[in-house]
Amino acid sequence: MNAPPAAEMRNINKSFGGVHALRDVSFDLRAGEVHALVGENGAGKSTLMRILAGACQKDAGVIRIQGRPVEIRHPSVARKLGIGIINQEFALAPDLSVAENIFLGDLSDGKGWISRQRLCRKAEALIRSVGFDIDPRLQVRDLSVAHQQVVEICKALSENLSVLILDEPTAVLSSRDVESLFETLAVLKQKGVAICYISHRLEEVFRIADRITVAKDGRIVGSVSPRETTPDAVISLMIGRSLTSMYPVRDYSGGPEVLRVQGLTCAGKVRNASFRVRSGEVLGIAGLVGSGRTELVRAIFGADPKDSGEIFLQGRPVRMRCPRDAIRHGLGLLPEDRKEHGVLLGLSVRQNLTLSNLKSVANRIGFLEVRKEKRIAGNLIGRLGIKVGSPEQAVSELSGGNQQKVALARWFHADCRAVILDEPTRGVDVGARMEIYRLIDELARKGLALIVISSDLLEIIGMCDRVMVMSQGRVAGFLEKSELSEENIMRLAMAGASRLTN
Repeated sequence: MNAPPAAEMRNINKSFGGVHALRDVSFDLRAGEVHALVGENGAGKSTLMRILAGACQKDAGVIRIQGRPVEIRHPSVARKLGIGIINQEFALAPDLSVAENIFLGDLSDGKGWISRQRLCRKAEALIRSVGFDIDPRLQVRDLSVAHQQVVEICKALSENLSVLILDEPTAVLSSRDVESLFETLAVLKQKGVAICYISHRLEEVFRIADRITVAKDGRIVGSVSPRETTPDAVISLMIGRSLTSMYPVRDYSGGPEVLRVQGLTCAGKVRNASFRVRSGEVLGIAGLVGSGRTELVRAIFGADPKDSGEIFLQGRPVRMRCPRDAIRHGLGLLPEDRKEHGVLLGLSVRQNLTLSNLKSVANRIGFLEVRKEKRIAGNLIGRLGIKVGSPEQAVSELSGGNQQKVALARWFHADCRAVILDEPTRGVDVGARMEIYRLIDELARKGLALIVISSDLLEIIGMCDRVMVMSQGRVAGFLEKSELSEENIMRLAMAGASRLTN
């Protein structure tokens, strides 16, 4: 007799303010299996898993754990049932240590007193078991985004799990760190853990999933075996149309220099970095986590102080003492952490979209023209396919992917000469990625200089005209379009900094 699924959801319905997020959805997770759940933003994937994890209550339907009907009214109930979840957005206490975050639910280990030495030993062992080396005594706020994600993973694994839900777990991990995660998932499978894997990266899904279920508009539209289908077929189910070309054809032929960075050094994180970007060019920046990519662009943008170096825009030296200076000079930045730096969650979608170029929606004497602002916001919402009930809706109410599109759309509206995009498609579905790639190409064709940082090497290769690879805070080398390959990028990233220049 076959064992019941580790978790089974039948005929689940959920509405938010009259909007049907889930309609009669059935889904199950089996022990020792990776079941991928894919679909566009707003398809209902995260809502379904939040219900299973107790963070959201279903309107109708039945949930069974090991064949037994249960009511999961709170995350604590889910944890007691052996259900752990790693969300797109972190749920960490930034002022606590790594070890304290991992074992936050039981700091005393049932002994009534806290031994920080014991906590650190346990945390260190758990972190190493998933292939990472992070000091458990560090405050979480001092970690990179990728290492914060590792802490989230360890936090979930510290429980006695039978079901593990991962919602975009590799969005901020380098290719090397992704390999470590996959090795960890393989170990968990062998131990009989049922794994739900939500991801927009189909190459990952086809590599590790035993089953793939596709959600669209709050319904399940198909469940397939990765061995019996293709990525194109899955994308067709997701977006309702066939995939012709993921990346636009780039025909960049060179233009005048727009942005030049010379000898930039920043607090030991960036060392003597020099490069230039031309009009109409998409320059990629690749490298492993900790290579200094994000630190470099934050220093250029004035978000972090630099120790030395010069920045030139259209041949003239400029000083970026703060982000306001950068915007005034025509430089934009889409940061990797959208929730903390990319959007203002308490403001409406309309306000976020026009915030970087308020003069475009003001009259001659400086007063805001709301009608004009609404027209511009409506146009941007349509162009980027932002799923929103109204432009007046608060950004905090949007899905993670739609928050990312709002953050990106802001710079499409700004009067910029150069735009830096740090992980522009993080947490964004396949259909939206294709639209973002086309919009990046459109901006480049208009003459903007674009810098794209991405941990997705296929994205870097597909979108960029030239790639700068960083290693240990230094520029390790440059690759022209004809030289772009995963092997060449990784060779430079792993080899360490060289003396190559552009």
